[in-house]
This record gives sequence, structure tokens and C-alpha cells, in this order.
Amino acid sequence: MESSAKSQLKIVNGDAGFILEDVPHLTDYFPDLPTYHNPLKDNPAYSVVKQYFVNKDDTVAQQIVVHQSSPRGTHFRRAGPRQRVYFESDEVHACIVTCGGLCPGLNTVIREIVCGLYHMYGVNKILGIEGGYRGFYSRNMISLTPRFVDDIHKRGGTIIGTSRGGHDTSKIVDSIQDRGINQVYIIGGDGTQKGASAIFEEIKRRGLKVAVIGIPKTIDNDIAVIDKSFGFDTAVEEAQRAINAAHVEAESAENGVGVVKLMGRYSGFIAMYATLASRDVDCCLIPETPFYLEGEGGLFEYIEKRIKEDGHMVIVLAEGAGQELMAESIRSMDQQDASGNKALLDVGLWLSQKIQDHFTGKRKMVLTLKYIDPTYMIRAIPSNASDNVYCTLLAHSAIHGAMAGFTGFTVGPVNGRHAYIPFYRITETQNKVVITDRMWARLLASTHQPSFLNYKQAMKDIKTDGAPTQLLSDEYGNDSKKEEVQKKI
Repeated sequence: MESSAKSQLKIVNGDAGFILEDVPHLTDYFPDLPTYHNPLKDNPAYSVVKQYFVNKDDTVAQQIVVHQSSPRGTHFRRAGPRQRVYFESDEVHACIVTCGGLCPGLNTVIREIVCGLYHMYGVNKILGIEGGYRGFYSRNMISLTPRFVDDIHKRGGTIIGTSRGGHDTSKIVDSIQDRGINQVYIIGGDGTQKGASAIFEEIKRRGLKVAVIGIPKTIDNDIAVIDKSFGFDTAVEEAQRAINAAHVEAESAENGVGVVKLMGRYSGFIAMYATLASRDVDCCLIPETPFYLEGEGGLFEYIEKRIKEDGHMVIVLAEGAGQELMAESIRSMDQQDASGNKALLDVGLWLSQKIQDHFTGKRKMVLTLKYIDPTYMIRAIPSNASDNVYCTLLAHSAIHGAMAGFTGFTVGPVNGRHAYIPFYRITETQNKVVITDRMWARLLASTHQPSFLNYKQAMKDIKTDGAPTQLLSDEYGNDSKKEEVQKKI
């Protein structure tokens, strides 16, 4: 992957520290490619737009909050239609594939790619690859038309199916070459985008005029660089139903405790935002911050305090929270799924049992606990209005980039503007909740929970992210330790 990333590097340096991390273009490999005028010029729907085409030098800044003397920093090429395109409409033979787990908005993206290619650029040869990456060489392909996809955005899931694993670069590119496909739209998470990068490299090695475009998909919102991934808003909205149910159950029972497990394998964005939106949650547990059960400042102590004061409690936790804690008492965590992700233990069941054992066994308290796991219900629903609009913009940005000759990129919003991002920037890191950031502080202020952040962890996060001084509470240790932390900020 490292050598692949290096081969995709296309850096442009400018004045005042300006750095453009550009994406590959077909003319990098085929210098004499002919260009054609963009069909949108003659499209009556867009005739009213004063300045529809994007300036070829427009860029989007990765960081918009800077100091007065700071350099301009890293930029990405702005997404949008160009005046000249590198594919004739009749020449385009596109395909779409969805990989990984389900996510609200998948069908919307598929629909808008098909309708966008057809209505904006006059493309009518579009294939759906069935069943994920392995569908390129072991499944049938279906023809996608605007009529066929007309109402699929009203359904959850993906009409062309999905799967994990099955990535065989050579076989996939063989299929692309044999079928005469020249635009490949790949919808999936970071593992899928790594596969897309490998496909792009093999296509480039074979000297094929094929544009490879990634559309980032993860319900967890953990894809780096981009502002937000599609399906996230829908997931947070739907999670409110589960949290409300847990709150009603807990409030209606003697010493009621509601436990809700939400998505979040490595990052706790859904749990955090659902907690902030609900205001009925007393404790939120996410993978980014470890927690402990027993002892002073532990979860059990906090649960007992909340029950004594309010008579009930609601806990929201991400599926990746507490995995190390469980592994110590259950088994090792060496198992993996088909995508190479660690097979997670069910933290919701485990924590629910631990709470019951502690309070009904050790503390001899009457406790009524309800555990709710809505994860697969949330993944399978159609996207809401906000995500539908977002999916449309993603699909159109991807289409404009492919038609303009760009390749080997992922599309997504950066500071509110859609941009073309090199594959390696998406796959090299994951987006995580910064527990020394103001958003996590807002959550702590909302729930009044302890942060479970010890002094050692605080110092680690300060070195990594930089910690705001307002988070230096008494739990970091004595006054001398707090002073030491403050000096290092």
C-alpha cells in the first residue's frame, strides 16, 4: 500500500505555504487524449445557471481556521463540472459496485449516479455489479437505467447487493477490460477504498483508459479528511428512537437502567451525537476513551449515584467500546471478519450482565435492566432528507470528476465544499472522536458523567491532539499534576 500511495503522489507547491494534493488525471498517462465540449452546455436544465463550470484552478482548503501568520496549508482540487470532458457520451460504459456493510443512502447514491450520467451527460450504458467486489468475476451484472432505479431511494439496503472481502485485483481488472468498462464507481469504506486504489494501480499498469472513482461509505463517520459520511445523519436520527425507548423503560421501572448499543467499531461519533441530540442519556461510552467498572470514579459508582438521585439511568455505548476490558475476562480478540476487521464481542450484553451481577449480587439492589440493540435496524432503513441531498451531491461530484478525466480519487465534502481527494489520504488514517476537544466536553457537561480519563491518558492525548485547559478537572490528579499538564499544553 505504501508504494501504491507514493505512486499516486501529485503535489503542487505554491506561495505562502500553499500545497495542493492533486489527484491523477488520464492525461498523466495518455498525453494526447482528445477533449470534447461538456454536454451540460446544451442541457436546458442548466441553462439558467450563470457560472456552472468550475474554474480549473479552484481548490478547497483542508483547514479553514488558521492563525494570521500561518501558511495556507493543504488544499484539494474542487469538485464540479469542467468545460471540457475526456469521454464522449456514447463512449462511456460505466459500472457501480457497493461493498461492505449496509448503510442508509446506498440506493440513493446508486440512483443519482445512474440518473446523473443519463440526464446530465447522455450516458446510457451503466452496469450494476452484483454482490460486491467478487461480483466482477463470479456474479451476474445488471443493466441500470433511470426507470429501473427510479424509486430505489425509498428503500434501504442496496439493490445490487454487497459483500465483504472477495477482492481479487487481477480478476476484477480482467472483467473491467473484457467488458469494455471505462468508468468504475466504487462505494464503500476505507477497506473498499484501499481495494479501489489497488484496482486503479493495476488499470494504470495495463495502460487502460479507465477512470476509477471512490465514494466513501461508512455509517460510523470514521473516514478521514471528509466532513461527514452519508448515512450518518440518518443513523443519529434513528438512534433517538432506541434511546427514547430505553428512557421510557428505565423511567417506568424500579431502579430502571436502559442500555443502548449503537454502531461505532473504532469511533464513537454516532453514540456521541445521538447522546447530545437526545438529552435523556446519563452516560456515553465510546472506543476512544477507556472506562473501568469498579472502584472510585468507576462506572458502577456512577450508576449507583444516578439511580439514587433520579431513580433510573440510560447508558449509550458504541459497539467498539470496552473491547479490551472484555477480552481480559472472556477470550482473545484475534478473530477477523471477511474485511479484515476484528470480530467484536457484544459489549452491550457483556456490560448488561456485569451491571446486573454487581447490583443484584454484590450490592443486593433491586434493578430492572433493559438492553436494546438497534444496530441492524438502523443500517437497513432508507436515508432521511438530509442524507438524500448529500448523496445526490456526492454522486454528481463523482460523475463530473470522471467525465473531466480525473481518476484514482475519492470524493467528499471538505469544509462544506466537495473536493477530489487522493485515495491514500482516505485510507492512511481513520477519523476519531477527540476526547480532549470541545465537542466531547459538551457531552460530559450534558450527561454529567465522569470522563474516565486518567492522568496517563490525558498526557497521551495532549501529545497527540492538544488538550484544551478547560478539561483539566480534578480527576487528572493533584494540583501539581494539573499544573504540569497545563505547562505542556
